Amino acid sequence: MAAALPKATIDAIVEGRHADPFAVLGVHDVDGAAVVRTFVPGAESAEVVSPEGTVLAPLARRHAAGFFEGTLPRRGRYRVRASNRGGSWIVDDAYAYGPVLGPLDDWLVGEGTHAKLYERLGAHPLEHEGTAGVHFAVWAPNARRVSVVGEHNAWDGRRHVMRKRVDTGVWEIFVPGLGPGAIYKYEIVGADGALLPLKSDPVGFRAELRPSTASIVCTTDAFAWSDGDFLAARARRDPRRAPMAIYEVHLGSWRRGADGRWLDYDELADALVPYAVDMGFTHLELMPVNEHPLDASWGYQPIGLFAPTARHGEPAGFARFVDRCHGAGLGVILDWVPAHFPVDEHGLARFDGTALYEHADPQLGFHPDWATAIYDFGRREVVNFLIANALFWLDRYHVDGLRVDAVASMLYLDYSRGAGQWRPNVHGGNENLEAIAFLRKLNEAVYGRHPGAITIAEESTAWPAVSRPTYTGGLGFGFKWNMGWMHDTLDYLAHEPVHRRWHHDRMTFGLVYAFAENFVLPLSHDEVVHGKGSLLTRMPGDAWQQFASLRAYFAFMWAYPGKKLVFMGQEFAQGREWDFDAGLDWSLTDVHWHRGVQALVRDCNRLYRSQRALHERDCEPDGFRWIVVDDSDRSVFAWLRTGGDGAPPVVAVANFTPVPRDRYRLGLPRPGRWREILNTDSALYGGSDRGNAGGVDARSGASHGHPCHAVVALPPLSVVWFVHEGNG
Repeated sequence: MAAALPKATIDAIVEGRHADPFAVLGVHDVDGAAVVRTFVPGAESAEVVSPEGTVLAPLARRHAAGFFEGTLPRRGRYRVRASNRGGSWIVDDAYAYGPVLGPLDDWLVGEGTHAKLYERLGAHPLEHEGTAGVHFAVWAPNARRVSVVGEHNAWDGRRHVMRKRVDTGVWEIFVPGLGPGAIYKYEIVGADGALLPLKSDPVGFRAELRPSTASIVCTTDAFAWSDGDFLAARARRDPRRAPMAIYEVHLGSWRRGADGRWLDYDELADALVPYAVDMGFTHLELMPVNEHPLDASWGYQPIGLFAPTARHGEPAGFARFVDRCHGAGLGVILDWVPAHFPVDEHGLARFDGTALYEHADPQLGFHPDWATAIYDFGRREVVNFLIANALFWLDRYHVDGLRVDAVASMLYLDYSRGAGQWRPNVHGGNENLEAIAFLRKLNEAVYGRHPGAITIAEESTAWPAVSRPTYTGGLGFGFKWNMGWMHDTLDYLAHEPVHRRWHHDRMTFGLVYAFAENFVLPLSHDEVVHGKGSLLTRMPGDAWQQFASLRAYFAFMWAYPGKKLVFMGQEFAQGREWDFDAGLDWSLTDVHWHRGVQALVRDCNRLYRSQRALHERDCEPDGFRWIVVDDSDRSVFAWLRTGGDGAPPVVAVANFTPVPRDRYRLGLPRPGRWREILNTDSALYGGSDRGNAGGVDARSGASHGHPCHAVVALPPLSVVWFVHEGNG
């Protein structure tokens, strides 16, 4: 045969040390002959056969570990029949196939602009050069060797060593004969020659259920969607002027099966979707569904950014869940976590033996609050990875928005750091310029590629223009959580009613900045954990006062400018603190006071959606005007909400004391009938049923800066809403 391969080269292949196995294995022209080389550990003999099984040539064993070499009569597709004392088997040689990635991929990956990076990296079942198999690709530029390992090769890292694309640091290999369901990881040898712990695929589309950590080959582009009309309507809608009532859900603890098990995605669709629709919510916000190793992190320490968690089933089940939501008119917002990631050894931390996804400097790359790593937002490949992941959920799973977690921790170099624990930026400030650029680029990508989709920032500081366009200097988010409103109002309600007069400004201060951003008013999971109790137990007084105060708070919130968000269980006043490891206390909905709060939230949502004045100008100052802002002695507030042309105005009046105000003079902008459309003291909600007998009539006579007035009854610890029905 042609010149045989040197023993040192064979040893390097057998020992998994060769820098480029594709230069050795497979078919190569050597002195005018087609030489086949293959490595089949455990084989004692081997021969080359045609795809149909015809013997083409014997192979000589050059190494006892299973290295074979021989000459083909001609080039062409082939397979290897290997044998030992236990029998024979067929090997479809991965080294007989050329690369799948091309120069354009190299260009886009190197440039950090591959918007659909997930179509090229990860594991993709496909047909390549006439053969079905799986193409694997992973970014590990500093690795000495990267191999795909799994059951298909007995987890032997010598068997499928990948081809390195030197311009980008991406490694790839096409493994024939594999398909969806194959379990795999990456075996990586670092630049220093050290073998790293096996790594899950950073762009893996499916993962094993913890505590197992392997990735699973899965397709995500073959689901038959039925939500075209929903997406078309979404693209035409201005979300700032549309109702948005969000129900925040932790899928693992919304409801449990009879045996305490997690519900799967289909069971959740059967139960959660109709419930949310019946309650009148417009959106579900799901706490992170990305695969994560620790239940107690609630998903906020994700490792599998491209994989819906296996806790509730396979990825197709999650797609069905979203499709069911859209079919029922519900939008789906995902909590998305680019601020940090856990350092579990199978994840992204020191992925190729170096600080690849994270900063090497702990002042930049380590998060002291969560003992996690921080992404290197100055590295274009990392930014590309994160933005492509955001687009992936919008593209492949049709989600309607992303609520970006812990934005404040990204914006400030000194976040949770003391003196000497951080370094100023090039201008001497504490702003993280690289993270700012990343966030702007993220929002431009989302809004540019997915009309109607939204992004929401959890940002707890006074950073300016979070929800303003990037072309005006903003960060480009669609909305921002109004954390100040939440803290102030909950603080006010925590005081005994007799003391609330001294904290009146807690309820009014938010209007000073209410239209500086496009706000979402959040009563999130963070308000019912870590010893805070529930919203109900934070209200003072006896049980009647607690329920009345909570009802009044909800009606205050729904009439206040801004989109709405409540965490699951709050809508029926769950009494205990949220437990991620158990279902909600659904039996409480059989108790009249709890059922009353639930009915109130349902009606608040119904009216919020149907009364244009309550949502069309949520983000614009001309949609709000105080009527009574300074009656601290009686803890009364009243305000006017207006919508676009033709929308009847709505007035909300709050009495946050247990003292009824039966003849309260209230200024109104128009004469005529003002119908009472909501009264939190109604017996329907568990109240004492005091009110205004269906409405009041406004007459001439100025009051509170308005040309008309009415005398209204304000029940104790209540909020009432009136809509104008008169001719004025």
